[in-house]
Amino acid sequence: MRSDIGSGIIAGLIGGVFFGIMMQMMNAPTPQGGEMPMMTMVAKVVRSESTLVGWLYHLFNSALIGAIFSWLFGRRLQSFAAGLGWGAAYGFVWWILGALILMPIFLGMLPLAPLIVEPMRPVAVGSLLGHLIYGIILGGSLIMMKPRILGGPLQDEPRESGRTDSLRRLSKERKGNNR
Repeated sequence: MRSDIGSGIIAGLIGGVFFGIMMQMMNAPTPQGGEMPMMTMVAKVVRSESTLVGWLYHLFNSALIGAIFSWLFGRRLQSFAAGLGWGAAYGFVWWILGALILMPIFLGMLPLAPLIVEPMRPVAVGSLLGHLIYGIILGGSLIMMKPRILGGPLQDEPRESGRTDSLRRLSKERKGNNR
């Protein structure tokens, strides 16, 4: 269980770096009619205007959300396609919960403000894209780490034939008889 959560943290950080790079390139409108870098807006959630603080807060959330994903879905992910699909769905849920509800509330706006306020709609679309990409990378990264956790192949990976298993078992039996 601990290794599942640890893998979720790592996968969340991997996805968070990619999503963070996207956010670093985005600007959000300000109430005064100007623009603000998206990472600065993220920093404002924790009462800062530092881009570095925005990155740290974003990566903390990425790791936490990745750990929760692994805890909720880690054992259910049995194929690469399932990892990508559940990851995308999870990213979509966090877009609604995080970008459309929690972040606006933390910034003193109404929930769903990114969809309601016309100048913020492009930011909402960019955020949706970023959350979907985060989720896909999260799910894909986690599933790629999974064989090391479970010690076995995934459903999408080729498995050894019964003949190979039989030969390996026969070889072990012979070694045991030679001792």
